[in-house]
Amino acid sequence: MDKKLLKNVEYPILIAIILLTILSVTMISSATNATTSGNFYTTRMQIIWFCVGAILMLAVISIDYHSFSGWYKIIYSANIFSLLLVLLAGEKGGGAQRWLDIGPFTLQPSEFAKLAVVITLASHLEKKKSLNTPKDLVSVILHIAPIMLLIAKQPDLGTSLVLAAISFGMTFAAGLSYKLLGEVICCGLLGLPIFWHFLKEYQKDRILIFFNPYLDPLGRGYHVIQSKIAIGSGKIFGKGLYKGTQNQLNFLPVKHTDFIFAVLGEELGFIGGVTLLLLYFVLIYYSLRVAFKARDLLGTYMVVGIVSMWLFQILVNMGMNMGIMPVTGIPLPFMSYGGSSFLMNMMAAGVVINVGMRRQKILF
Repeated sequence: MDKKLLKNVEYPILIAIILLTILSVTMISSATNATTSGNFYTTRMQIIWFCVGAILMLAVISIDYHSFSGWYKIIYSANIFSLLLVLLAGEKGGGAQRWLDIGPFTLQPSEFAKLAVVITLASHLEKKKSLNTPKDLVSVILHIAPIMLLIAKQPDLGTSLVLAAISFGMTFAAGLSYKLLGEVICCGLLGLPIFWHFLKEYQKDRILIFFNPYLDPLGRGYHVIQSKIAIGSGKIFGKGLYKGTQNQLNFLPVKHTDFIFAVLGEELGFIGGVTLLLLYFVLIYYSLRVAFKARDLLGTYMVVGIVSMWLFQILVNMGMNMGIMPVTGIPLPFMSYGGSSFLMNMMAAGVVINVGMRRQKILF
């Protein structure tokens, strides 16, 4: 790698990711009661995912991002193939079929599908002159529809919504006309009854429980109720690390993954929550700065897609923890436990840094 490229690295992005990882490992150790049980397996694994992710990030950074556009067809085909493989031979769990067994590990292809869509859709949009007609928009829909349908079939509505957010952010950046945007929104609203019809029963329950968790306080509404109690009881400064009662007494479910923010809110309080938001602000702000300074539209679209993904996941995950969004199972970037999610986010950060490093031509 040319040393001149290192001058353009947005180091605040790297610092934010390192601090988020430290916070993640700390909260996961608390969520899994590692200090009292002596079982640090989950905590160690998150550290391992960070180390492996750092290697993948460096690999992504070392390749000019324009090369990814050249691999457009390969990436798109591999994405479709991996999602089909999940439906044919994937592992089932919790009523869903989302994972592939790879030796001692399980891989969730739908997580990597997010980054694959960012890269392939960016390549697709770069080739288009405008997005002013329905025909232009149809080509974008046809690009992402097969992937969204395969993921929805697992079923994984949360990831499908993330892909929709990515696509919206990227098409908006590509100059989607406001008139066409209004027409799409109207069609979406008119199609809500059809969308509701195709939802699984548990997905319908989650939406109904969102409006009133006490319809099923010991069942579907239990997660949200306990999460709100945990966050509310943290107050300003929190109860202290490893001292959260909802967390330590195991009232809070799936606390090292979907509800890691509730653990942080209970033990570190409002101050901890604000600290987390500040780290995310740094990550998003400097990533957007890369998007605005990118050398070409391909780089801009890639970074906007990644920022859309992160921002949507942050808002939805924190929202569901606070009871202001339905429970979807969307992980909190760089915080929730999970190898596939963490590795994908590290690679995505690598793409952002890659685009930022190459925002100028290297002169000799």
